[in-house]
Formats: sequence, structure tokens, C-alpha cells
Amino acid sequence: MVLKKKKEIQVDAFLLDQQQLEKLQRFSKVEEENLASLLLHCAQLNNGIQQIQCIKQIMPLVSKMDQNSACDPMVKACLDILGETYFALGVKNPLKKVLASSLNGLPEQFMTLAIQSFVSCLREELKTTDVYLYRKVLDNLASCMEDFSLGRASVKNLFEEVLQFLQKSLLDIQEENRQNHGNRIVQSQLMHDLLIAIKVSMMLVQKLQENIQGNLWRHHESFVWQSMCSLLKSSTNFLMDETLLQTVQTTSGLAVILFTKAMYEPVEELPSLVSDLLLGLMKHAGVPAWFVSSCGTLCTGELPDSVLLFLCHGALAMLEWKNGSMGENGEKLLLDIVSVLLSLSSELKESSMATSLSRIFAIWTSSALAALISGSPDLKIKLNGNSDIIGKLLEYIYTHWEHPLDAVRHQTKLIFKNLLQIHRTTITGSNEKSDPFFAKLIKHLLSLEWHVKGKYASLGSLVECVGTENILQLDRTIPVQILNVMNDQSLAPYASDLLETMFTNHKTHFTLSFQESTWIDQWHDIWVSPLLVILCEGNHDQTTYIIDYYLPKLLKCSPDSLSYMIRILQASADANLGSRSTRGALGALMACLRTARAHGHLELSNIMSNGLVSTECIKQGLVHQHNQVCIDALGLLCETHRSTEIVSMEEMQLIQFFITYNLNSQSPSVRQQICSLLRKLFCRIQESSQVLYKLEQNKTKQELLETSTEKHPLGILQQYKDFMSSVCNRLFEALFPGSSHPTRFSALSILGLIAEIFYVPKGQAQVFQLNQEIDSARVRTLIQCFASTFEEVKVLAFGLLMKLHDVAFNLQDSEDLDLLFQAAMDLSTSTKPYDCVTASYLLNFLVHYKELHHTCLGKWVEHNPQMDESPSVSTVEKNTLTVIKLLLVNVEEEIFQAKKSLLQAAASFPMYGRVHCITGALQQLPLNNLTLIAEWKEMVARLILMSYKLSAVVSPVVQSSSPEGLIPMDSDSESTGRLQMILHEIQPQDTNDYFMQVKTLKEHCKVESEKLADHRPVKNICTEMRGKERQMCDVTAQMVLVCCWRSMKEVSLLLGTLCKLLPSQAAPEPSDGLITVEQVKNIGEYFKHHLLQSRHRGAFELAYAGFVQLTGMLSRCNSESLHKMPEQWLSSVLEEIKSCDPSSTLCATRRSAGIPFYIQALLASEPKKSKTDLLKMTMEELMSLAAPSNESSSVIPQVHALNILRALFRDTHLGENIMPYVADGIQAAILGFMSPVWAVRNSSTLLFSALITRIFGVKRGKDENSKKNRMTGREFFSWFPSLYPFLLKQLEVVTNTLNSEAEELKIHPSLFLLLLILGRLYPSPMDGTYSALSMAPFVPFIIRCGHSPVYRSREMSGRALVPFVMVNEVPRTVQSLLEGLPDSTSPCIRQNNIHGTLLQAQSLFGDQSCLS
Repeated sequence: MVLKKKKEIQVDAFLLDQQQLEKLQRFSKVEEENLASLLLHCAQLNNGIQQIQCIKQIMPLVSKMDQNSACDPMVKACLDILGETYFALGVKNPLKKVLASSLNGLPEQFMTLAIQSFVSCLREELKTTDVYLYRKVLDNLASCMEDFSLGRASVKNLFEEVLQFLQKSLLDIQEENRQNHGNRIVQSQLMHDLLIAIKVSMMLVQKLQENIQGNLWRHHESFVWQSMCSLLKSSTNFLMDETLLQTVQTTSGLAVILFTKAMYEPVEELPSLVSDLLLGLMKHAGVPAWFVSSCGTLCTGELPDSVLLFLCHGALAMLEWKNGSMGENGEKLLLDIVSVLLSLSSELKESSMATSLSRIFAIWTSSALAALISGSPDLKIKLNGNSDIIGKLLEYIYTHWEHPLDAVRHQTKLIFKNLLQIHRTTITGSNEKSDPFFAKLIKHLLSLEWHVKGKYASLGSLVECVGTENILQLDRTIPVQILNVMNDQSLAPYASDLLETMFTNHKTHFTLSFQESTWIDQWHDIWVSPLLVILCEGNHDQTTYIIDYYLPKLLKCSPDSLSYMIRILQASADANLGSRSTRGALGALMACLRTARAHGHLELSNIMSNGLVSTECIKQGLVHQHNQVCIDALGLLCETHRSTEIVSMEEMQLIQFFITYNLNSQSPSVRQQICSLLRKLFCRIQESSQVLYKLEQNKTKQELLETSTEKHPLGILQQYKDFMSSVCNRLFEALFPGSSHPTRFSALSILGLIAEIFYVPKGQAQVFQLNQEIDSARVRTLIQCFASTFEEVKVLAFGLLMKLHDVAFNLQDSEDLDLLFQAAMDLSTSTKPYDCVTASYLLNFLVHYKELHHTCLGKWVEHNPQMDESPSVSTVEKNTLTVIKLLLVNVEEEIFQAKKSLLQAAASFPMYGRVHCITGALQQLPLNNLTLIAEWKEMVARLILMSYKLSAVVSPVVQSSSPEGLIPMDSDSESTGRLQMILHEIQPQDTNDYFMQVKTLKEHCKVESEKLADHRPVKNICTEMRGKERQMCDVTAQMVLVCCWRSMKEVSLLLGTLCKLLPSQAAPEPSDGLITVEQVKNIGEYFKHHLLQSRHRGAFELAYAGFVQLTGMLSRCNSESLHKMPEQWLSSVLEEIKSCDPSSTLCATRRSAGIPFYIQALLASEPKKSKTDLLKMTMEELMSLAAPSNESSSVIPQVHALNILRALFRDTHLGENIMPYVADGIQAAILGFMSPVWAVRNSSTLLFSALITRIFGVKRGKDENSKKNRMTGREFFSWFPSLYPFLLKQLEVVTNTLNSEAEELKIHPSLFLLLLILGRLYPSPMDGTYSALSMAPFVPFIIRCGHSPVYRSREMSGRALVPFVMVNEVPRTVQSLLEGLPDSTSPCIRQNNIHGTLLQAQSLFGDQSCLS
């Protein structure tokens, strides 16, 4: 295991001004070091780390001074400068903390002087009036009050001034925020300043409580009292202001309670006041007037849910719950808080609020634990495990333990742990292990399916309470059951954590129970033997996850078990070698040894010398037919606990053996693992070689003579060098022309690792250098890799050449360069799409050659002597500019030709290759560090213009209603006949058969070739390289389309790249950036036009890729006009969708084409941690459009809205912010399914499918009835409470249509959708009686659906009934179902009804059997 090195800490040095330096020079003495000379020396250092060392010398020097030194003006001057320096340093600079900690040791006689200096500095700081400089003052105040006695004394002396400053800063920041409404960047900064101001106010009250209480209580007219009232009023305003960041509101909730606690008398009444606030029972009669005037908004009317939540948090965090200091009122408040939180849990569904709520529940359980220890017997009864409150909290846990948010799941686990502790505290004295509450919980948890992730952590917490032995007594097969679950990666970490808790607890139990170690065999039988069976015979995934997650934990708990494992596996290794699908004993042995060595439990040399494992055995593993056994055997050689462990000769020979046979692995994951393990080996060689060099340097001659040559450091280093050299030779041999893709990929990846790891910093000895192994033939080999059709091979070859640039660029002669450059230009206009990628990499490589400018480019472009004159211009920048200019000239000429004949362009010189090369060249330039600014500005303007022209030529194809079959009319009259023929051939435009067969243009070819021959050649590479084979070209609709959509794609990516050139600080002067604000706006309009008009998916998907780069840049830019553009674009497109204008060109078919992409890109620009106002506005607008309407004109807006909603629900960027809208989305989809218009029904189906995936997760297995992508009924309705009445009402409507006599004729369209949702739910033994939503009303309707004439509906109704029937109700429900079956004498027997009823009974029995 290689440990990461710590990063070096950067420390900014401080500087003194001229006046301060002169003052120090006046007092400093040359002959002896005094305080002034030390400070002067410190100020003259440029390195922050050295300044820290210097500051640490101040206190030892000061402590040597005598008593009279306090009167010395030098000391006063030095203390003044130290004070000024302290306040000037940034809050994150380590120098500030070092200075504070040094000054904490200041001798007593200097304290008064130091306080005077700091007070005068702080007084100056408090005079700041600029709102944007408040942050620095606030940070300084916070630093003064944090573990800094001098700072705290200064704040204490200036208490009133500090209070006044804080009061003023809160009001000023609030006003500034109001004035900057809409400017997100400025508002974000102000919000954080406001947060710090509130925190500093709280810190002041907490740390300097005595100042307040001394000046305050009896003088309501005093300044301090008035200031406190002002702070309380401001905090209340912030708490109620929902436009502020949530963190500001949360902190304000803490501040309100803290300030009230500091001011309220009698203190015993405070809990009652807070209770009344939370429950809305505030009566003005008994409340002090100052409280009503400061917190009036909290006392009147109903408080918003978020405010209640933050007040609960404030009460829990700021009041004292230990030692029963608040008495009965405190206990009542504790119970009131939990009742408020439980009521909020069904209301607050937004992700940030749900996270806060779960955290506050966890804080409540901790406070309840603290209160219980000294609480009354009555409180213990109310918080017992069987009480209502704990029952409701358990209900909350069962609903949220599989919440999509990781933070909520983590807090839920904590709440459960604390609840168990609360119950233990209430039953102190009785036997925990036989407690009925614990017994019931264990039984319930064990009866749950193993796919419920919440089960693992909960069982782990219970194990800590009752012990593993008690749980194993209920079921001895639990360890095997958990190991069987570990073939699912999503469950493996949870399962391994539970197993670790269980076997560790079990081992502790055995150690305490038995004196001798006789228990170890029994422990092995339970925890190790099942593991070995699965490792030998289990499937690939299961064994991999067990080795990754479980085995290291088992070995850490019991390292001695390794010898037991090796003994058992060795016995059967020869007989059980494994197969392609199973590891066998040999594979299991390799896995155990690898894990043990990686975690430091064994030395490889020891086991090989002991004969435990032979070299032959490892060789067998290295070429095993099971991929993972090979990887484990390689891991055994490469992974070690220490990164400097010396690599032995045997290991190096075995690695060479492995490389010979495994470079061509067909599995990408295996290739990745090989590279990862070899990286660890090379790092070991590199790091151990550095240790050997140091050993060599430190040895004396005598020691060198005594050392045997085998262990000689130089001998080992030579072995390393020979080994690395032979590995490189083998890898370059594998890159022969025609070698397979896996071989090339592996060889290039490993060579890249070697180049990266054995990089030589100046002045350091290096055991191996890849540069020395490179000659011109090998450089040519790497350049040939660019011709691979796999882009990842091109990327690796290019990356390796860049790492070897010192050698690679000195080995090519000018003739080779000329040929390579010619080839790159030819390839850039090839009709094969992957050729232009090759051209791009080739050009990106060639621009690094100094000679390129003279040898090749001189032929193509006019020479610019100015570039040569400037020595500061880098070769790469100079060459790139010239290459782009050349490509641009060519593409402009080709666009001119394409305007005449797009057919000719598609067949002979598709333009996208040139644009691709331009984008590639731009992307590898350091765009923020260019020298030739004027040339680049001109180039950028030309590129943008070229992009618009190219787009204008090709856009008619991608914007046509049927781009796949369209060939546009050429202006060239001679090719009109050919076009007519093609158009005739692709006539049936609703079929795709023209993709299957090539449409050869046999007619008019002669005419065309003659025309081409007569045509005067244009000065352009593409025409010069056009040979005879190009003239007899076959053009299909597909070729034209590929040319057009790829051109659109490249234009989009180029414009996206160019947008990044805009500086983030948009200056008023246009000369600063390479691209102007006006150009960016035009590019935005271009993207808008094409995303909303294109019909071809390839074109608008890639326009989206470019547009996202633009919108991301706009959100970071502080130019007001650019910043607001996404919002304006969003409003205008929603308005256009809503208006339903007949002249609108928005595409209503093809799932709304680019419109959803356009809206996604605009919403993605919104910062994730903001209030997501754009998302809220968009979702509300779309939901209103998606709802069914009686007006026929609203069908198209409805279709657009449904399609856009589908895209947004599928978008991972929006994360959990989209979850609050899921319920409305489901309603829109189900209601849309009943529309008479096919387009609406189609879009509703697609939206419904996206929502099912969003709610229940991506379906990974083929089992329709798998419980993986399902949730319990209560969980579902607690997340989406509004779906409860909606689904119930819809179900009622559906069953009413089935009631008619002619039910075969009436099948309600939404029946299937309703049953599909209800069928995804399942019952849980944890379903209690505390939920407000009863499942019973659904039961009769679902039973009624079982009478449907459609077989699939009857089958699904059977599944859907299961989660709605409580476990104890199953027998009664089945009985009533069977009693409903018709008698044999009934006049009208419907077979469908009988079948449906029997299916439902069968489902109830089948699903409940495990719960009985």
C-alpha cells in the first residue's frame, strides 16, 4: 500500500511599510540582537516559513528582558508593529496563528503595553465604513476572540465600539444585499460576509458574557442593552427572510435563542417562552415588551416550516440540557421540540431541508440522552423504547434509511444508534440482552430482505448492544447469508461493515468467556470457513467484492487466521486449480496472500523461503485462465505495505514473465488493473532506489568492503536499471505495425507510467531514464500509433511523446517533417471521420518543432517577419497560430465551394476535419498566457465569422423536417439531374432502408468528372490532393448528412472553446480579452438559434456540449449584462413555448429536438448551492403547461413541457434539487396518458418511464419482481405525500369503468400506469401504526382491478395488493377474497374475475410467507 505524500504548506510572507521599517532601524542594534533587530530581520525575509521560525524566537528574547524594559520606547514601538502586523495578516495565513500563540506567552510586565497597542489597532479597524472591507474586520474580531488572550482583552476594552460595529455591519450588509438583487456573484459574497457577522456577534456574547450582564440588566436605556435588542431584531429578520442562504437562516436561528437566553429573566421561564414560540401559543401578556418589539414577527401568526426548524435547532444547540438545569420546563420543551420536528418531517421534502431536519433529529437524540441522565422518572417513561415518541422516530428512520442523500442516510444511522442508547438509559439495572424492545427490533430487522441497506447499519448498532452471540442463537446461517449478498457492489460495503462489527464483537465475547484459546476453531468455523468456500467456488463479482471489502477487515481483526487459510487452501491447490469462471483453491490462495501482503501481515520472501508458496505456484497464478487470479498474483508481487520495500530479483523475473503473456488482455478493466498495479511496482522501485542512493552516500569505505556484492546498493540499482530497460524493450516490441488494440493500449499505458514516475528533477540521481531508451525508430513507432482507429491509443501515444519531448523533437529531419505535415493536411479533409482526429494529433505534435515554421509552413502561408523578431514568443504559439491560419484559409475556400455544391463538398472535401484540427490546436494552447495578442484577436474574430458561414451552409440539412433523407438542391445546374435521381431513390422517407444499401450515382459521373477536369484548380490543398479516384465518387443521403451534422458539431465545440477566452473580470477596456462581450452574446444567440431549430440529434446534442461551456462561463462572469443572459433566454423560450404561435419554428416532433437540451444547459449554469430560483421558476411554468387543458391550441405547449420535464428528470446535474417536483411530474404523466392526442400520450409515456427510474433507481437486473428497484409503501407516500390522494382518486375512476356490464369494452388508459407504480411497492415488517397515511383505502380498489379483462392488469393487481395489506390483516383479506368467489350455481360466472381473485390470494401468501 503506497501512502500519499503530504503537500507542502504555502505561507505568504508579510511586508512592513517604509515608516515601520525606519522605526525598527532606529531601535535595532548591530552589536547585540534586540527585539527591534529581530523584527527587522524577520520583515526582510521573503519566505513565510522562515518568518514563522523567526517569530517563534520573539518570546524567548522577551522573557530574558528585565522589569524596567517595559518603559523602553523600543518595546512600545515593537509591540505597535506586532499589533499592526497581526491585524494586516489574512485570516487563513498560518503566520497569524503563530503570532497569536507566541504573544499568548507574553510576560505580565508587558501585558498593559501590548493591550494598549492592540486596542489602538483594533480601534482603527472598527472605523472601516466600506461594506466590502467589513469581512476583514470581522475575521480579525473572530481571530481575537479565539484562544488569544491579548486579542480578547482588546475586544473587552472596546466592547461597546465592537458591539456598535457589529450592529452597523449587519444592517449595512443587509441593505447592500438588497440593492444588488440579481447580481449573484456580489450577493454570494455578501451572504458569506453576513454569515460571518452573525457568527462573530454570537461569539462576542458567548465569550464575553460578563460584560453584557454587568452593564445590562437593570438599565434598559443603556447603550449595550439597546445594541443587544438591535442584534436580536436583525437576527429575527434574517431568520424570517427566505431569500437569504439557508446557512444564514440556520445561524440566525441559533443567534435568536442565544441572545434571548443572554437577556431573558427569570432564566427558569426561558424554556416555556421557547415552547410557546414553537407551538404558536405566544401570549403578549406575559412576555417582556423588549422581546415583542425585537421579535414581533415570531410572536404573531403561524411561522413558516423552515423558521420552526431553525428555532428548534437553536434551542437544542444553545440551551443547557445536561444536569437537569432547566427542570420540568426543560423536559417539556424537549418533548415539544420532537413533536414539532416530527410534524415537519412530513412537510419538508426539499433536499437541503431534509438534510437539516435529519441532522437536527440527531442533535435532539444527543440532547435527550444528556437530559435523561439526570432527568425525572416521568421523562424516562416518555422516552422508553415502547413509547409513542420513540415509535414515531423509528418510523422516521425506516422511511429515511434508504434516502437518496448520503447525508440523510448517515444521520439516520446516528439517530438509530442514539435511540438504542436512550432506551438503554431508561432501563438501567435490568438485563439488556433479554429486553423485549431489543428482542422485537432484532426479530423485525432479521425478517427484512437483505437488499434493504438500512438493515445493515441498524443490525450493527444492535450487535453493540446485545452481542453477536445473541443474534447467532436466532439464526446460525447469518454470516453465510450476508456473504451471499456480497455479489452486489452497492450492498458489499454495508455487508462487510456489519460482518466486521459482528466478528469483532464475537471475538471479544470469546476472549472474555474462555481463558484458553480453544475458541479460535469455533470462531474460524463461523467466520473463515464459509469465506474460503465462496472464494474457491463463488462467482466473479462475489469473490471480488469479498476480497476488496471483507478479507482485509478479517485479517486486521485476526492476523493469525492467515496461516489457517493458507493451510486449508494449500491442501487443495493442486487438485482445484479453478476454471475460466471460478478461482479454485489456487485463485483463493493468491487473493489471500495478496491482501495479507498489501496490509503488512506477511513478507513475500519469508513465505517463499519457507516453502509455503513456490515460484511455480505464483507462475501458475500469473497465467491463470481466470482474469482475476492473474491480477491477484500480480498484486501479490506489486503491492506492499511499505512503499520503499526493495524489489527482489525473483519478483522482477516473475513480472517479466507476466508481461510476456498478458499485454493483450481483452478486458478493459483487467488492463486498467494491470496498469494500476505496475504503477505501484514502479513507484516502489523509484522510492527504494532513492533510499539505496542515500545508503550508498552515507557508507564508509570499510563498510563497502565488508558488504557482500549481492546486497550491495549499487548492485541492486544495476538490477533495477536492467529490469526497467528489458521491460521497455518488450513494450516497444509489442508496438509493431498491425498489433492488436489491447496490446497497444497496454504497452503505451505502461510506457506512459514509466515516463511519469522516472521523471528526473534537476540535481537528483535517477535509477532509470526512459529518454535514454528512445531512438528515432521508436519515435516513428509512436507517431505511427496516431494512425490507430482507436482515439485512446492516439491520446496515449501523444501523451508519451509530450513526456519525451526533450528527445522526441530532436530526432526528426526536415524531410520527415515535410511528409508528416503533408499527411496531416491531407487527412484533415478525408471523408473518413476518424482521419481528422489523426490529423489533429499529428498537427498538435508537429507544432512543437522549431523548424516547422521554416521548412513546411513557408510553402503554405505568407511569412510574417514580426513573429521571428520577438524572442519571447514560444515556438508552440508561433506554429499554432500559423497552422490555424493555414487551416482557416483552406476551410474558407472550401465553404465557398460548398455553397455552390454541397454534394461535392460531402464527397470530396468535408469541412469538419479542418475545424476539428483548429479546435484541437486551440485546446492545447495556454490560452491565458499568450504573447501575440493582436494576431490572436484577429484570428478569433475570423474563426467566429468562419463558424457562422459554415453553419449557414450546412444548417438547412440538419434543420429540415427529415434530415436523414434530405439532399439539398445545388445551385450547380449540371448536378440537378443527379439530385433528382437521389431524391427519387429516397422517396419513402418514413423508412430507413437507404442506410442499408449504397445509392451509387452511375449517371452523370462522366459529365461531373469532365467538369472537374476543366475546372481551373484553386490554390487550395484539398483540390490539389484530389486524385482520379475522388472523381468517381458515390454520394448518398447519409454522406451528406454526416458531413453536415459533423460540421455543426465541430462548429459548436469550436465556439464553446472560444467562449473560454473571455476573462472572468470583464474589463471596460476591450483590449484585455481575446474575445469581446459582444462576440460572446452573438455566440449565445447562435447556439440558441441552432438548439431550437436543429432536427438532427447529432447536431443538437453536440451544440449542447458547446453551449454548456458558454453558460458555465456566463455564470462565473461578473459582467452584469452577461450574467443575466441565461435568465433572459430561459424566460423568452418558455414564453415562446407557451404562446403557441403558428409561425414558431420550434420542433414539436422528435421529442422536441434541441429544446430540452437548451433548457438543460441554461439550468446547469445555475450554481448548485444557490437558491436555484431559475429551476423553481422553470418547473412551475412547465408543470402548469404539462397539465391537461380543454383548449385544443395548448396541445403543442403540453407536448413540449412533457418532453422538457423528461429531460430534466433524467439530468444528473440537477441532482436532488429536482426531487420535490417528482410528485407533480407523476400526476402530469398519468393525466397526459388520458389525452385524446397521440403526441401527448407518447410524451407522457416517456416522462413516466424517466420518473419511475428517478424514483426507484436504474434497473440493473432482468428480474421483473426483484425488490432492488422498489420501496415500501410508507416510504413512498412519506416522500411523495401528494400522490396519496391523487393515486387513490385515479384508482377510483379506473375501477368505476370496470364496473359496467360491458367491461370488456372499457379499459381505462391509466390502469396500467397506476398498477405499475403500486406494484413497485412492497410491505415491510417495520411498518408501524404511527403513519398518518393509512393504506387500507387502496385495498378495495386494487381488488377490483383484479377483475380486468386484460391478463397483464390482473397479474399486476396481484402484485400491487401486497404492500397495502398489513401483515396481521393477510389471513382476513385472503378469506374475504376467497369468499367473494362465485358459487358453482351462480348464473353468471366470469373466468377473468375468478382468475384475478386467485392471483391476488396467491401473491398475498407468496410475499408474506417470510414475514409470518
